[in-house]
Amino acid sequence: MEEKIAQYLDKILELISRYSKIKYICVKEKCAMTADNLTVGGRRFRTHDDYEAAVRDQKKIDSIKSRANLNDPKQLYNLFKELQSGAYQFESPVGTDFDDEIYEKIEELKKQGITAENAGKAVKARKEKAKSKEKKLNKEKKTQKVKKTANFNDFDADMQKQILAELKKQEKKRRLIVALASVVAVLCFGYFGIYYFYSVRTSMDYSQLASLKGSDALSATSQTSNNFSIHKTTVMLPDVLDEYKTLYEKNKRLIGWLKIDDTIIDYPVMQTSNNEYYLDHNFNQEYDKNGSLFLDCDCSIYPVSTNLIIYGHHMKSGQMFGQLQKYAKESYGKEHSLIQFDSIYEKATYQVMYVFRSQVYSEDDLVFKYYQFINANSEEEFNSYMKEMEAMSLYDTGVVANYGDSLLTLSTCDHSQEDGRFVVVAKRIK
Repeated sequence: MEEKIAQYLDKILELISRYSKIKYICVKEKCAMTADNLTVGGRRFRTHDDYEAAVRDQKKIDSIKSRANLNDPKQLYNLFKELQSGAYQFESPVGTDFDDEIYEKIEELKKQGITAENAGKAVKARKEKAKSKEKKLNKEKKTQKVKKTANFNDFDADMQKQILAELKKQEKKRRLIVALASVVAVLCFGYFGIYYFYSVRTSMDYSQLASLKGSDALSATSQTSNNFSIHKTTVMLPDVLDEYKTLYEKNKRLIGWLKIDDTIIDYPVMQTSNNEYYLDHNFNQEYDKNGSLFLDCDCSIYPVSTNLIIYGHHMKSGQMFGQLQKYAKESYGKEHSLIQFDSIYEKATYQVMYVFRSQVYSEDDLVFKYYQFINANSEEEFNSYMKEMEAMSLYDTGVVANYGDSLLTLSTCDHSQEDGRFVVVAKRIK
């Protein structure tokens, strides 16, 4: 009888699980129907050409997955080798995401001690382990079949009362489990709903902001002073570029715009008197866990600091600086070596010079702290900073800087170490 009760309980939980999955799928499909049609692989594209490129990439990816088992270490290493050799050429961020997915899987295999050389042995070991597990399960099933079940009527009256009392307890437990499972399901749906909402809202907001670049819709609605004070000395600021006047009128904390071709990075850059506000606020000054890209509060765009440091979150969705760590691969760094950062006063192009990992150190640590390098007071100091970053760089780009050059630093979180940071440093070339 207990076995039947257990089976009945399992069926109830299975029905709850199926219901939760069906409800999730329905919610997901409904959200997809309301999204823009130009969406591939979870990414939304603004132009039809970009969408078609993404569709072509998705077909390539589907074809690759149909031929290669990504759960097989040996096949995964072979695919990684083909990707590195350029056997597959992708045209959109969808392809870049797939390339990044394979790279992360390879890194995970390396952490497990599985290399290209011993991948075949690892596969054989997994198969043997699976066979052993299957034999054990089959043995347990046979044992369960041998066990005899007792009939309720075979017990005396006292034992039957005890059995019925135990069944009532089990029923109460079952109801409690169902109630808890329902609460957990609601909380999960709520979390996914909120995450999806913020992700879609952020994507749509920045697409709309990008469309305002070059617009004069608000540029003439108000007039602002071009003066500000530095150390009690009034400085005449240049005029805001026409391209950014409308955006500047929407939010005067706008300091510039950062764009890297063929990536998702195409965002306004903000600045306030602290480095906290835009960690969880967007351009419209709404709460947003994606935050915004923002310039270090100690940096100045006019007169321009030696090194402009821009921070952004490493979001799992890929937004903000979620894809910045792709620069860890030298091939990616070469393909995306140019970075466009316009301040609201002038346009500028930078070339990637150093890529490295660092940390946020305590004040007492006597180490190089890249986030404190904003202005170089002498040539010796500048050269010292350059040597420190060159020694930390993951690869040699061949780009060097001299005293008097302007630098741009992009910084995001690096979860491979405690308080880790991933940093890309570039030199202005025009």
